[in-house]
This record gives sequence, structure tokens and C-alpha cells, in this order.
Amino acid sequence: MHVDNLSDWSHDHVFDVGNRAAERGTRMVMWITAATMVVEIVAGWWFNSMALLADGWHMSSHAVAIGLSAFAYAAARRYAHDPSFAFGTWKIEVLGGFASAIFLLGVAALMVTGSVERIFSPQPIHYREAIVIAVLGLVVNIVCAFILGDAHEHGHDHHDHVHDHAHDHGHGHDRGHGHDRGHDLNLRSAYLHVLADAATSLLAIVALAGGWLYGWAWLDPVMGIVGATLVGIWAKGLIIDTGRVLLDREMDHPLVEEIRAAVETGPDNAGTRITDLHVWRVGKAAYSCAISVVTHDPGLTPAQLRERLAIHEEIVHTTIEIQLCPNRDA
Repeated sequence: MHVDNLSDWSHDHVFDVGNRAAERGTRMVMWITAATMVVEIVAGWWFNSMALLADGWHMSSHAVAIGLSAFAYAAARRYAHDPSFAFGTWKIEVLGGFASAIFLLGVAALMVTGSVERIFSPQPIHYREAIVIAVLGLVVNIVCAFILGDAHEHGHDHHDHVHDHAHDHGHGHDRGHGHDRGHDLNLRSAYLHVLADAATSLLAIVALAGGWLYGWAWLDPVMGIVGATLVGIWAKGLIIDTGRVLLDREMDHPLVEEIRAAVETGPDNAGTRITDLHVWRVGKAAYSCAISVVTHDPGLTPAQLRERLAIHEEIVHTTIEIQLCPNRDA
């Protein structure tokens, strides 16, 4: 039996240039959003607009979520070289996204409660002033989306440069990998939150315009409920995405079958099959795997199997166990 534990793992996989750009972007967006949040909440209360209040409270959740993202990046960078983190600190970022999603569910519930209360107990609304503030919120969201989008492009370009460099100096193959390469859940959660917040601002503008022009006062709380639904849907999606990573639910990932195919259908395959396989994510586009193999080939080594897996540069840590089975009928 051969057992080999081989790794190209480096903490540089955890915090690179792309992450630094994302941290700067999220920190800037956090302060912009926090200031706008205060303006919208105060204006919504003063002008008696539930839709504007809903947008303001949504922006408060946005500010918290972006703050968590910025904190997660800072913590991941600070502890990137701490050996007590077996596979680096990337999951700190994922945990931040999960925590913000849980918080958002509570905010969505509060938004629904407030909107329903306004349906049964309508209050006069200062439409003109409220629309001005809602438009301001929308503009801020668009600016924040551009800031985070630029940070995403910066990180993506950096990753593609590293990816191409690896091809030129190592694997020498043309096979592409379209699944989750360079996927930053922390930055993606922040970006999606900005887009959801922009949608809520649009709903507030529509509601206020409808009430101002046509006297549809009921539209304001209804749009508050619609906005809360958007927040809830976004939060649910983020919980699923981050929970999947935190619970190491990766065995339905396409990479799993690619690993199986590479090991069991090698050029000199002699009845080699995988008896146990575990794959889990340890970085944005980095995976670790533990493989147990039974083979009839007495010359098969872990190094040979690892060479077969070399086309998958996202595999950064591999533990391989080989058991020889001389009897082909076994």
C-alpha cells in the first residue's frame, strides 16, 4: 500500500492582489452606504414614507453586510500565515457572508411588519421630498455597484494572469475549467446586495411617484413588502451559497467526476478504481481531495496519479492511498 500526501498549497491562494482590491472597494462602499442610510431613514421618518424607510433599513443591512465583508477580508489577510489554519483563512470571508445573510432575514421580517402596519393605518406622505431622497439612494447604489464591479474585474484579471502563467510553466494543456474559477463569494455577496438595494430604491421611487401623481397611497406599503421579498430572496440565496462551502458540500461539483475520470481512465489503467473520494473547497478556486484507490497495477504510485490530476490546477492539496489487489477478479 502506498500513501502519499502531496500539496502545492500556499497561503497566497487565500489573500492575493484581487482580495486587496476587493477589501478597498468594500470599505469605501461601506462608508458611502452608511452615510446614505442615515439620510434615508431620517427622511423616511420625517416625510412619512414606508417605502423610503424600507429602502433605508435595507441600506442599513447593506452597510452591515459590506462592513462584514470588509472585516472578513482584513481578518483573512491578518491571519493568512497563521499555521493554526490548516487550509488558510478564506472561510472567514464566507462566514462573514453567511452572518450578513442571517441578519438580512431579520431585516426583511421587520420591513414586512412595518409595511403591513401602514396598509391598515395609512399616514400622510410628503411625496416630493421623499422622491428626492429615494433618487439619491439609487444614485449611491449605482456608484457602489461600479466600485465593487471594478474590484471584481481587478481580481478576475489577476487570477487569469496567474492561471495563464501556470499553463505556460507547468501543465501545458488546453483544457478549460469554467466551474467556479476565481469565484469570490464574499465580493459576490456584496455586489448582489448592492444590486438588490438598487432594485429596492427603484421600487420606492415607483411607489412614491404613483402616490404623488395618482393618489395611490397604498402603493407605498405594498412596494415596501415587495422590497422585503427581494431582500429575503437575496438572503436565502446567500445562505445556500455560503452554507454549501461552510458545510463542505462539494461532492456534486463537476470536479469530482473529473477526478474520478482522470484516475480510473488513465492511459495505462490496469483495473484501477476509486473506492473512497472526498473533495472540499479550501479557497475561492482551490480544492483539496483525499483519494483511496484499489489497483491491479503493482507499479502504480501516488506520483503517477497526481500527474494525471495535474490538468486540474484548482486541486492544491492531494492525499492518495493505493491498495494493490493482485487478483483481477477481486
